[in-house]
Amino acid sequence: MVDDRVRQIADAVLYEGHMLFPYRLSALKNRQRWTFGGVYPAAYARLTGDRSCVRFECLVEGTSPHVDLEVRFLQIVRRDDRDEAVERTASTGAVEHGSVRARVEARTDRLRDGLHRLSASIDNTSDWSGGDRDEAMRHALASAHAVARVAGGSFLSPRESAEGLRNEGLWPVLVGEPGDRSTILASPIILDDYPRVAPESPGDFFDGGEIDQLLVLNILGLTDAEKDEVRAGDPRARELLERTESMTEEQLLRLHGTWRAP
Repeated sequence: MVDDRVRQIADAVLYEGHMLFPYRLSALKNRQRWTFGGVYPAAYARLTGDRSCVRFECLVEGTSPHVDLEVRFLQIVRRDDRDEAVERTASTGAVEHGSVRARVEARTDRLRDGLHRLSASIDNTSDWSGGDRDEAMRHALASAHAVARVAGGSFLSPRESAEGLRNEGLWPVLVGEPGDRSTILASPIILDDYPRVAPESPGDFFDGGEIDQLLVLNILGLTDAEKDEVRAGDPRARELLERTESMTEEQLLRLHGTWRAP
């Protein structure tokens, strides 16, 4: 359902916060992850002020448009005495993956001739009622977002719509090739229409609030003992370290800055 350009952006959203600089388990900053797009059990959400339901709306042009919705999230599972993330996808209806339970709903309502409103929601239906954050993460949909595709119609840019639309925890934008209005990404991070990963980026850093150059320099500045800790931890962190250490001088210089005409 998701083409390469859309998947690249969706994966950047999916793994934002998966690892936080400096990527070492012992680092204080790394002990609380998954800060974007968490959909938690209702009892825990009431206790902490987090969300147990996220939703979005957008407009669809067409006489009889048909919309398919795919929800993507990370499930946190305990393996070998550490938490790991497993990618999950879901369509509409009940969702159950072990300790994670949710309901995904979507409907398209006609507003007037040629114009419809897509309304979609993700609701955590787990009956877990504890207060421990680490355990709550194992019952949560982490980094939850949605990709909607339409046939027989086209989406209007949610950023330019004059209609009153309800968005809570998810903010939809057009994605894909500029000008294509067949696909919407509803992200927990507010983006512009047609976002893309800069071509100079050497790969995922899982911490898009920073810039690649800064992260590369900080990774290369780790001590040997710190690098050994990274290698012994999350496999994605190990891959990131190895990729960064193998970067050429030309690749490093490309991160210094690029001018693009508006």
